[in-house]
Amino acid sequence: MEDIILDCDPGHDDAIALILAIYSAKINLLGVTTSAGNQKHSQTLRNAMSLLTLMHQQSIPIASGNRTPLFRDLISGISVHGVTGLDGTDLPTPNFPSQSIPATELMAKIITKNPNKVTIVVTGPCTNLALFLAVHPELKGSIKRLIIFGGGMGVGNCDPTTEFNFKADPEAAKIVINAGIPLVLAPLNVGLEAQLFTEDRHAIHRIKNPVAQAVAGLTDFYGLSFDSHWNLEGLPLYDPCTIAWLIDPSQFSSKNCHVTVETKGELTAGESIIDYYQITHQKPNAEVLFHVNRDWFAKLIIDAVKSFSQK
Repeated sequence: MEDIILDCDPGHDDAIALILAIYSAKINLLGVTTSAGNQKHSQTLRNAMSLLTLMHQQSIPIASGNRTPLFRDLISGISVHGVTGLDGTDLPTPNFPSQSIPATELMAKIITKNPNKVTIVVTGPCTNLALFLAVHPELKGSIKRLIIFGGGMGVGNCDPTTEFNFKADPEAAKIVINAGIPLVLAPLNVGLEAQLFTEDRHAIHRIKNPVAQAVAGLTDFYGLSFDSHWNLEGLPLYDPCTIAWLIDPSQFSSKNCHVTVETKGELTAGESIIDYYQITHQKPNAEVLFHVNRDWFAKLIIDAVKSFSQK
């Protein structure tokens, strides 16, 4: 079983990543931290707490983190995720308190007390993790690995070559990527393959439990963002790739590459530079995921939401 902290900014695809983490017997979710990204910090915290309430997981500690990127103004994903960050469904009002400490200190508390090394999964901007590494360098060795959704090789969803999470805080992404901690990077390349087809979404609609119905509404709204210019057969779900990889890495193909992040480009700030062909001869610092078994991925999500019928 993998002990993890999930750092997220829900966000429709973050929500499904959280659902997968609760569902899988292979994952022990020790805590949730939230950041500003897809919505402002107070809303992403509320969204994560609403999801935990929906799944009856109020005992999992949760704390809010950054209000802004390290050095930049906040850009939000409101055009994709709506005014609540989770438009498309009515989630329950959170019925438990968040932690009174910031995200960095909740991370430190969990990592210090846990007998095993902890994996940190990031599905939003890297700000919280960059701050944690700066404030608690003594705990760096207690992190088993990082699994991050962010960046892309030659593809973007925010600008032509930049992905949203890295563009939101390029400096934080660069700090984390270069931290020297074992890293699995799920870029936009694999996220665009992690699709739900129409028949998969119909299958979710037919599942009559509150979690499935919430996911049905969320994916319906989220799907509105992927119009014809994307030329995709289905609806891509980026962030769940991180948790799906933890559940079964054999369903992904990857390559060890050297990765860094552009922070100064006028048109490319936040672009991930993935040295696929080892042109720079720099030592690889990340296992980069490029492909996923789509049929397996879709079934995993359907099985996950179906499991809440028995809970």
